[in-house]
Amino acid sequence: MEVYLDNSATTRVLDEVMDEVRYMSVECYGNPSSVHRMGLNTEKKIQEARKSAASVINARPEEIFFTGGGTESNNIAIFGILNGAGENKNVVTTQIEHPSVYNVFTHLKDKFEVRYVNLDSLGKANVESLTEMVDENTAMVCIMHVNNELGIIQDIEEIGSIVKNKNRNAKFHVDAVQSYGKIKIDTKKIKADTIAFSSHKIHGPKGVGGLYIRSGLKISPTTIGGGQERNIRPGTENTPGIAGFGKACEIVEKNFHEEAKRLKELKNIYAQRIAEEIEHVKINSPLDDDGAQHILSVSFKNVRGEVLVHYLEMKGIYVSTGSACSSKSKSSRILDAIGLQEEYVDGTIRISLGHFNHLGEVDYVIQNLKDSVTDIRKIMKL
Repeated sequence: MEVYLDNSATTRVLDEVMDEVRYMSVECYGNPSSVHRMGLNTEKKIQEARKSAASVINARPEEIFFTGGGTESNNIAIFGILNGAGENKNVVTTQIEHPSVYNVFTHLKDKFEVRYVNLDSLGKANVESLTEMVDENTAMVCIMHVNNELGIIQDIEEIGSIVKNKNRNAKFHVDAVQSYGKIKIDTKKIKADTIAFSSHKIHGPKGVGGLYIRSGLKISPTTIGGGQERNIRPGTENTPGIAGFGKACEIVEKNFHEEAKRLKELKNIYAQRIAEEIEHVKINSPLDDDGAQHILSVSFKNVRGEVLVHYLEMKGIYVSTGSACSSKSKSSRILDAIGLQEEYVDGTIRISLGHFNHLGEVDYVIQNLKDSVTDIRKIMKL
């Protein structure tokens, strides 16, 4: 049996999406900037995808810009806003952001004061800390909607209100790569100026993402070219990827409530079985409404997470030690930030669920997880 439980890293592409990608690659393959019929037909498909992507977050199609992925979307938003921010400004963020946000602010620390909001033991941002940190010199606040390792959901509606009440000129950016299509986002209710999201997290193709930019907001382009995507992301569009992304958006929105309920039930079953059947375990992810339904972080005392990943891999079970973008690091910035005990940190794995996972896999996964943890602990003589 093969069980893929690393859907927060990437997902298997849906068959309907692949059909769309193939169609755009071999039949509707014109350059959308061309003025002939094939170019116009391709441009029409891009606009259809733009409408689908906008609908997922209740945005206007003209507020959606296609990019090369979530990392690029985060970079475009941050650099595009801060390029015109002026001097003596600060930015507010957290210690548990994705590397495409956290590392950008590390890069900019000589130009801006970087302030980190306090977190609780689950990774939830402390609103009192946030309120104290935002002031008249705050240029930007960046807080991710769903953390990619822990699954904690931040209250971006409340956060946006705090930011704008303290400084209406401060820009609020949300990294929604792990929440787009999974947690309801309504741009009419939240005060986000920019939102980043990605195709391959929702069973769409890799190499394409999106950036929401609220109407009226002008940001500086980080790349200069031929003017595609209204100068925000110039360069010939990845039309197969964009059309495939649009198809994935349609499917995700259509099945949203049913899929969210199904994945939450599956996540809770995994958490319960692991906690009941394996000793010295810590569940790091919230199991209530504060936690995303597709992410389960689990720590096994005195077990090496990398070793456990490879044990499970030999049984055809695929999990990760954390974010795929930082899984090769020797320590977890995320787990350190929430104060996880040292004896548990190294034994942390992330189980992340997707469309193709089902209840019939659970017994196989739990049995092999138990056996693997037992074997590793015997070898380590613990």
